[in-house]
Amino acid sequence: MRFISSFSKSLALLASVAMLVIGSLVFSNPAEAANYEVTMGAGGLQFSPRKIAVKPGDTVTFKNGMLAPHNVIFNPAKSPDSELSKSLSHKNLAYRAGESFDVNIPADAESGDYEFFCTPHRGAGMVGHLVVE
Repeated sequence: MRFISSFSKSLALLASVAMLVIGSLVFSNPAEAANYEVTMGAGGLQFSPRKIAVKPGDTVTFKNGMLAPHNVIFNPAKSPDSELSKSLSHKNLAYRAGESFDVNIPADAESGDYEFFCTPHRGAGMVGHLVVE
């Protein structure tokens, strides 16, 4: 009788632990992708913020501020992954105030510092950095 009682307690304990593990997997909140905003032409010919840290899966919205037109070109020569930097680039110029476009960071993005610039205003110092962590 004692054996059956001990076995039942062990089985109940094992079932409880299994339910806890399964419950934590089912009801846990995985990290959600974040959305960041960078203003182009913020207070002059600059990006604001000039440097932004993101994670794979995140989205960066580039929004026109002042002194349009603006675009965002990622510099393949100053990026850890030249092919990714080319695919992230948005060559079309945004002319209207408030006009925006999204840049999605792929889940397999190589970490590092990706330099970007605005083609018409690069010479004026309109350069930024996207750091994939």
